[in-house]
Amino acid sequence: MDHGMTEQLNVQQMAERLRAADNVLILCHKNPDGDTVGCGSALYYALKALDKNAAVLCSDVIPSRYAFTNPRLFKGEFEPQTVVAVDVASIQLFGENNGVPQYTRHIDFCIDHHAGNGGYADFTLLDGQAAAAAELLYEVIMAMKVPMTAHIANCLYTGLSTDTGCFRFSSTTAKTHLVAAKLIEAGAQVEELNTLLFDTKPRARMEAERIARNHLEYHLDGRCALIYLTRDEIEQSQVDPADLEELTSLPISIEGVKVGLTLRQQPGGSYRISVRTAKGVDACAIARRLGGGGHTRAAGCELLGNLDNTKSAILAEVEAELDAPQTPDGQEEA
Repeated sequence: MDHGMTEQLNVQQMAERLRAADNVLILCHKNPDGDTVGCGSALYYALKALDKNAAVLCSDVIPSRYAFTNPRLFKGEFEPQTVVAVDVASIQLFGENNGVPQYTRHIDFCIDHHAGNGGYADFTLLDGQAAAAAELLYEVIMAMKVPMTAHIANCLYTGLSTDTGCFRFSSTTAKTHLVAAKLIEAGAQVEELNTLLFDTKPRARMEAERIARNHLEYHLDGRCALIYLTRDEIEQSQVDPADLEELTSLPISIEGVKVGLTLRQQPGGSYRISVRTAKGVDACAIARRLGGGGHTRAAGCELLGNLDNTKSAILAEVEAELDAPQTPDGQEEA
């Protein structure tokens, strides 16, 4: 992996640097999920507890279901002296809106859990074994000697639970559960949060899911299942695009399926492809061949072209990966 010219820090060093910083701008990734938002909000409140000036900035609007994390969103009210990225694997993932590009030219600190982090920041705290950036940020906030309030715990629990599919994904470790336990001790409202984050869906999202399920297809002798939503269908359902993330777990949940694909057409016409895989199949390898990336079991990429071309391109890579000689640990032979 290319970790750029970044210098790796440990938790203690990152905590000390953040304690010494002020006028901090916290950057989330575009198409924000619970981990980047939860981390952004948690770090904002931790810095605020130390009487620092801080704010959060994201290229896209924060989905309404995460509104309760309630960060101060940056409106240019101070001159950022320190820029911190949370849960952002590469420069491309910051996005172009909301004046974000002027702050991504120089990023001081990055806290992340994507093993393929591009090393774009001056200093990086990276743990590819952490199930969520929130798992890592919990340690940083403890090391910053900031009291773990119930609100900060709610924010971190949001990141931890959403990035692990409520502690079901293979990335979940004993340590993930230990951090969750600490957050519960600190007052995280687990029942309310789980209901909000996993057991409640807007009617528009249900409508989009219904359309997507109607488009369910099987390929490669049933080893691959695929669902898709066109731009028009997404518009017609009136679903908030951020609400479509959970669709990606649908195709891979079918018996016998090794690779689950979810294709969502973007407003510009391109297709965002989410790749989910069964144990022993490398989702990242599939996405990487098409200019994307991600984790071993969940990855993604974006393709220009119509639906048929997009399907052909991704299915060719899925087939190549499924037919590649595997070593026992699920990694391809070198």
